[in-house]
Amino acid sequence: MKLTKIAVFITMVAVVFLVAGPTMAVELKLGHYAPESHPAHQAALMMAKGVEERTKGEVKIKIYPANQLGDGNEVLEQQMNGVVDLSLPTQPMLDKYGKKGNKPFAVVMLPFVYKDTKHAWRVLDGPFAQWIAPKFDTLGLVHLANWEWGFRNLTNNKRPVFSPADVKGLKIRTPGEIQLQKTMEAAGAQVQAINFKELPMALKQGVVDGQENPLSVIYHYKLYEVQPHLALTYHVYNSMMAVASKRTWSKLSADQQAILKEEAQKAGQWFRDNQLAANDDLIEKLKGKGMKVTSPDRAAFKAQMQYAYDAIGVYAGKDNVAKFLKMVEETQ
Repeated sequence: MKLTKIAVFITMVAVVFLVAGPTMAVELKLGHYAPESHPAHQAALMMAKGVEERTKGEVKIKIYPANQLGDGNEVLEQQMNGVVDLSLPTQPMLDKYGKKGNKPFAVVMLPFVYKDTKHAWRVLDGPFAQWIAPKFDTLGLVHLANWEWGFRNLTNNKRPVFSPADVKGLKIRTPGEIQLQKTMEAAGAQVQAINFKELPMALKQGVVDGQENPLSVIYHYKLYEVQPHLALTYHVYNSMMAVASKRTWSKLSADQQAILKEEAQKAGQWFRDNQLAANDDLIEKLKGKGMKVTSPDRAAFKAQMQYAYDAIGVYAGKDNVAKFLKMVEETQ
């Protein structure tokens, strides 16, 4: 009799297992452009670990750093085509998908508008996030969290920079973003757009005199080896954003979605806090590498930016610029 009851129980368990089947882990592919030594990659690892632990292995994230799947723009395009599940684009990577004159993501990079880093966070996490939310949906993306990239600063191999007069005539590399090009032109530089992969060689060969990037990029990519002068201009801010494809998002349960978003936000805030705390340390490290550091008068630079504001207004939309500047003012 006992054996019969045991046999029935085993049969029932087997039937349930066959009907329900074993829980299959979902593996999400995350591509980004930061090197493995960069805090962005550490934040990605943190997010992946948190998601896997909290979902008990049901959701795993495989990370491809340092442009292994292509540069940031290429990965974002793959994500929109359903090949990549998660990515870390910046606002300028997303503004390319808007029409000229209606590119709200582009306004984030208006020069010299933020008081400091925490002011930028208040703008992007608050009114800007609410305003821009529908745009993610039209791109087939789900916004998980704002991460960091940082304020950009100017380096060159010619002279120390204290004012816009010292920038005049310098050949400065920028990425293709109009916001950065017009900011440097407004400051008096001769601008040349060069792919980041080609930048170290362009600097070594003297194709350009200098470039502009966040301190973390200047340090982790060893640009100090060919750039002796660093000016802390803090001229433009932008950030990475953790985003998921809507197609991937729809495959996750509500609990898994919540966990992914929470862990993305947790990792993003760690990244932000890490970068902010490391700012002074990075400056000292760059000095230790031989860079001569100056702190130019930002007000003098801002006074020359109307040319950049006008050009960005044409690109992003004057109404978008006006709305954003109001957000900036209200969050001072």
